[in-house]
Amino acid sequence: MDKIDREIIRQLQRDGRLTNQELSERINLSPSPCLRRVKNLERQGVIVGYTALVDQEKYGLGLDVFVQIKLEKSTEELIEIFETAIDEIDEILECYLITGTSDYLLHIVSQNLKSYEIFMREKLTKIPGIATVETSISFGTVKKKHSFPMMREFKK
Repeated sequence: MDKIDREIIRQLQRDGRLTNQELSERINLSPSPCLRRVKNLERQGVIVGYTALVDQEKYGLGLDVFVQIKLEKSTEELIEIFETAIDEIDEILECYLITGTSDYLLHIVSQNLKSYEIFMREKLTKIPGIATVETSISFGTVKKKHSFPMMREFKK
């Protein structure tokens, strides 16, 4: 992947609805090679899809919650059970395996505090093998970007 590919990706991350003509103008490349590069990035699995960015509050999910989970044991079986269960819960947008005192960090969205309480009681705490749950509720978003930073080119 070269600088042009990275710039194509940055432009599409900013606006996935760009036409090939608009994209080619933004990156100073003629339309045919631009389209070839985009198709190649898709074929290679670098670009994995296109999506609409939706205002979370206007959609009705005004509460962002971050939850740290510690498992009782780090056995392969317990990890598999936990990760499978997490994958099936729609309210959990992201799940990261992390270092430190917790094993996982979850990003959960909910309508409000009451609906989050119900979610906790009916879904999250029902997953076997969870030792501790530590919840942090977001008061607001300071920064949320959907495009990667520019990569610095280092001389070899």
